[in-house]
Amino acid sequence: MARGEALKNQTNHIKFPPSRLSWSIWGLGAALYLIGFYQRVAPAVITEELSRDFSLGAAALGNLSAFYFYSYVAMQIPTGILADRWGPRKLLAAGAFVAALGSIIFALSGNMVMAGIGRLLIGGSVAVAFVGMLKIASVWFAPRQFALATGLALFVGISGAVFAGVPLHLLVIRFGWRSVMAVSALLTFCIGVAIWIVVRDDPREKGYKSHGHGHGEDDISAPGVGIVAGMKEVLKYRNTWLLILAPGGIVGCILTFSGLWGIPFLTTHYGMTTTSAATLTSVPLVAWAVSSPFFGALSDRFGKRKPFYLIGTLFVVLCWGVIIHIPGLPMPILTAALAVAGAASGGMIIGFAYGKESVPIHLAGTVSGMINMGVMVGPMILQPLVGWFLDLGYKGGVVDGTRVYEWGAYRAGFSIMLGWAVLAFLLLLFTKETHCRQGSH
Repeated sequence: MARGEALKNQTNHIKFPPSRLSWSIWGLGAALYLIGFYQRVAPAVITEELSRDFSLGAAALGNLSAFYFYSYVAMQIPTGILADRWGPRKLLAAGAFVAALGSIIFALSGNMVMAGIGRLLIGGSVAVAFVGMLKIASVWFAPRQFALATGLALFVGISGAVFAGVPLHLLVIRFGWRSVMAVSALLTFCIGVAIWIVVRDDPREKGYKSHGHGHGEDDISAPGVGIVAGMKEVLKYRNTWLLILAPGGIVGCILTFSGLWGIPFLTTHYGMTTTSAATLTSVPLVAWAVSSPFFGALSDRFGKRKPFYLIGTLFVVLCWGVIIHIPGLPMPILTAALAVAGAASGGMIIGFAYGKESVPIHLAGTVSGMINMGVMVGPMILQPLVGWFLDLGYKGGVVDGTRVYEWGAYRAGFSIMLGWAVLAFLLLLFTKETHCRQGSH
C-alpha cells in the first residue's frame, strides 16, 4: 500500500511539458504545413508559365493543379489511421522527404506527365502535416488549447499561401519558376531532418506528463484500428457525416479563386496587372489566416461550436455571391468582399475540434483525417471543374499566347463553388452541438 502511494505521489509530481517545448515541436509540423499550403497555391502565380511550357488549356491547367489535391485527399484516411497508430514523428518526417522529392521532379519536369507526378507526390506527402499537427496538439497541449492550436495551424499554413502570391511572383520573374521550385525542395528536405531530430510523439518520451486522455497511462498510441474499421466507426456518428461534407464548399471557394483562377479573372475583367492581381488574391488568404485563431479562441471561450461555424459560413455565401454575380464592382467593394469572404472562411477551422469531440478520443486522428479529406475535396473538384466551364465558354481570345475567357464563363464556373457553399450552410444546420466537451454525439 505504501509503495503504491509512493508511486502515485511520484506520478503526481511529473509536470506537463513547458510551453516553449510544446510549441517548438508543434512548430516543426507547422513548417511542413506551411510548405504544403505554399505548394497548394503556387500554380496560381505561374499559370502563364505552365500554360506556355506544357501547352495547356484551362481544363488541363486546372487538372494539373488539382493533381496535388487528388493524392492529398487519397492520403487523408491512411494518414489519420497512421497518426493514431504510429505517431506523428515518423509520419511528418517521411512526408517532408517525399515532398522534397516531388518538388524536384516538378521543377525538372519536361512534360505534363512528369509535372503531374511531381504534383501527386507533393500533395500526397504534405497531406500528413495537418493531421500530424492535430495529433501533436492533442497530447502536447491542454484540451482547452486545441481549437486555438488548430486555428494557429491554419494561420501558419495560409502564411505559406500568401508567400505563394506576390513574393513568389517576384522570385519567378527574377529566377524562373523551375529554380524557385528546386530551392523549395531543399528547404523541405531540411525541415524533414529537423522533424526527425526534435519531434517526439508524446511528452512522456521526454519525461513529462501527457495531456492526452482516454488511454491507459502506459499507452501512448491509440488502440489498433484498421483503416476500414476506423472509418466505419467514425461514420457511426451523425456529426461526422455533416462535418466531412460541409468544409469542401468553404475551402473550395477560396482555394479555387485565390489558388488558381482569381489572377486570370482579375487581369482580364478588372484590368489589373499580374502583380496587383496576385496581391488582391492574397487578401482573402490573409484574412482567412488571421481569423482562424480568432474563431477557434472564440469557440473555446463561449463553449460552443455550431453557431460560430454557421455565422462564418453564412458570410462566405453572401460575399462570394456579390463577387460572382455583380460585374464591375468598385475596387474598394471588391477588396472588402474578398476580405470578408476570407475572414468568414476561418470558421471552418472549428470543424476539427467539433469533429474530434463528436467521436471517442482514440479516433481523433481518423476523424481529423476524414474531415481534412472533406476540406480538400472542394478545391480538388472545383479547380478543374471551373476550368472545364471556362473552356466550354471560350470564344477564341488569346493574349501573349494565353487564352482569355469571357465574364459569363467565369460566372458559370464560379457559381458551382457558390452552390457548394450554400450546401455547406444547410448541412451545418443539422449538426449537434458538443459544447466543447469530448464524447460521442
